[in-house]
Amino acid sequence: MRAQTMIAATALLCAATWSAAADASVIKIGALFAVTGPASFLGAPEQRTAEMFVEQINAKGGLGGHRIVLIVKDTQGSPEKAVSFAKQLIEEEQVFAIIGPSTSGETMRIKGLCEESRTLLISCAAAEDIVKPVARYVFKTPQTDADAARRILDVLKKRKLSKVAILSSNTGFGSAGKKQLETLAPEYGITIAANETYDKTATDLTDVATKVKAANVQAVINWSIEPAQAIIAKNIRQIGLTVPLFQSHGFGNLSYAKAAGQAAEGIIFPCGRLLVADVLPAKHPQRAVLMKYKTDYEARYAPDAVSTFGGHVYDALLILVSAVETAGTDREKARAAIEKIQGLVGTAGVFNFSATDHCGLAKDAFEMLTVKNGRFVLYKD
Repeated sequence: MRAQTMIAATALLCAATWSAAADASVIKIGALFAVTGPASFLGAPEQRTAEMFVEQINAKGGLGGHRIVLIVKDTQGSPEKAVSFAKQLIEEEQVFAIIGPSTSGETMRIKGLCEESRTLLISCAAAEDIVKPVARYVFKTPQTDADAARRILDVLKKRKLSKVAILSSNTGFGSAGKKQLETLAPEYGITIAANETYDKTATDLTDVATKVKAANVQAVINWSIEPAQAIIAKNIRQIGLTVPLFQSHGFGNLSYAKAAGQAAEGIIFPCGRLLVADVLPAKHPQRAVLMKYKTDYEARYAPDAVSTFGGHVYDALLILVSAVETAGTDREKARAAIEKIQGLVGTAGVFNFSATDHCGLAKDAFEMLTVKNGRFVLYKD
């Protein structure tokens, strides 16, 4: 037991003194992405974005004179693999920071590990539980699910739709969104008449749609990040349910709308502005950043279109670059520098961090979008 304690203490010391132990000519950044597997729609654009960003920085001479070495581990969306790879990155590779994982469930599994080893973690997953309560070394870039829920509930209240159904997948993301909707709905005078959780691997959700129809609801809110978003849209329309369908910010990938086909028309969801960057006013504070990322990504990876998921990685790296430029490669100083970032324009919004806010985005980081003629457009009441 004493030997194990000494080993653990040594590992912690190594992690805490990263800048002294590491090769001074490079900055190692670990990345945990679901590049393959059922969550590859998240991890694949994340990996591509990270590689593109790092190559651009290194082509300009690196970060503060240090070449960035990106070490990508494919978690396949598995929390168990995320834990195993996080340990490798921390203990063997002695990375300066980790970006990712792709999903909330994975992030929650490694949050404590990164905190204990004092390794910077900038998650690309959305659940508010990632940063509440605050952990000193853990940050995230997607907008919070609570703010996404509020934006949806704002629209429902304005349209006087007070009886709704909540559908959610059995994932960390689905569970977190479901909790936020259940907590916030009463504030808006909204009754949850049906509340169904489905398996993330489901290929037919007609039974769920039928239960919702029987509840005689005025609107449906689906909260997931899986292809089931398209399936639920199809099944709801196939059984003749014509009420408005709202999706979470996990719907921010045009491939979902294409998969749902005609059933996607009219879907309403909160999202960052990346998907409508080209229609933003020329003076909008985010337009230049959004258009650069969109143009660079689509020129390099055509015919793949840019997605908000890759944008979360872009933001994570922008944050790390800002921290290192301000504080150098001392990890504790870089951590403190992130908490002082104000007005950093990213793809998800304008980041304003603090010691009590490790997300840095407010409700206004979201736009409400809808699907029209197979495309994402700004939603108008």
